[in-house]
Amino acid sequence: MMKMHRFMRFVGSYVLVGLLAAAGIIWLAPDLLQTEPAVIEVTEPPPAGEGDLAAAEIGSASGYRVSYADAVEAAMPAVVNIYTSTRAADPRNVLLDTPLFRELFDDPLADDSEALQTSLGSGVIASDAGHVLTSHHVVEGARQIQVMLSDNRTTSAEIVGTDPESDLAVLKLDLPNLAHVSLASSDRNRVGDVVLAIGNPFGVGQTVTKGIISALGRSELGLATFENFIQTDAAINPGSSGGALVDATGAVIGINTAVFSRDGNSTGIGFAVPAPLANAVLQDIIKHGRVIRGWIGVQVQEPSGETSAVEIVGVLRSGPADRAGLQAGDVIVALENRPLVGVSGLLDRISSMEPGSSVTLVGERDGEPREWTVEVTERPSDLARQRPESPPLR
Repeated sequence: MMKMHRFMRFVGSYVLVGLLAAAGIIWLAPDLLQTEPAVIEVTEPPPAGEGDLAAAEIGSASGYRVSYADAVEAAMPAVVNIYTSTRAADPRNVLLDTPLFRELFDDPLADDSEALQTSLGSGVIASDAGHVLTSHHVVEGARQIQVMLSDNRTTSAEIVGTDPESDLAVLKLDLPNLAHVSLASSDRNRVGDVVLAIGNPFGVGQTVTKGIISALGRSELGLATFENFIQTDAAINPGSSGGALVDATGAVIGINTAVFSRDGNSTGIGFAVPAPLANAVLQDIIKHGRVIRGWIGVQVQEPSGETSAVEIVGVLRSGPADRAGLQAGDVIVALENRPLVGVSGLLDRISSMEPGSSVTLVGERDGEPREWTVEVTERPSDLARQRPESPPLR
């Protein structure tokens, strides 16, 4: 009994000491017993267009909104809808029954002997003077051209000049306060870059589609003589030809021109003329009314299995190459001591030369080294009407 009493007194003393210590802590430092709730920081995402657009595409984990609204806003006001009319024998055209076409074209059925055939396209206002870049095939043979702007104004347009060999044309609008864009001055594109196609598919009105650059430098497609296309999977449908292909910043990097399709509708393979080529055509047509290119008068092809040389298969009689002594069967490997990259490489470099200048071609004849100096002349305009199955004269 005595031992139990001592044990209880021993335990009680320690409990008392513990209670006194706890009371002292509570009195001297009450903050130690306060628990703070977890802090959750709430941040607002930056406005659309701020930050890196590539990061925006990654997803919500980066905290950015996935939007290309700023790019569209920068380019869309300069994209126009183009309506053309030609005379055709077949009077059945459902577009003539729409109020829009009856408003755009005066008395469309006045001539009973011929019917008005209408077509659709797009264009890009590329100067503050009202010059519009579009596709040549959009306005080819047109008797009337009407343009509708993004602000719903409509006006007639005049053809300044066309270039069938690049499938481009330049129109002129006579209206004040025209929104316009500048074409990208350099080829800064990469496969995989996000692009937006802006146009007027099927006449439904301005439409934006999104994709990526699928390939660069596409050529030998038979779409035009001068081919260096940007390939994209952004939808390009009938009526979008001549519209803008823009990058994620809103810069116009190309003019949409064609699709790879059996029925003319988008299949995920579309082509655009690169901005540097389109700009060169624009400037030449504004200045001269036509595109001035160099020419030497040869027909060429790539030797089997080679891409670093071209073989002469035909020489125009009394043309520049004939006067310089070139013959069918000659092989060209360099131009001005710079190696060639296939037929398109020769065509592009000759066409960029000033008529009246001279060019040195390096190659061989019957296995023996040869060199020719050729005077470059202006490329004849009627070459654009060559039959597609015939080798083009370079």
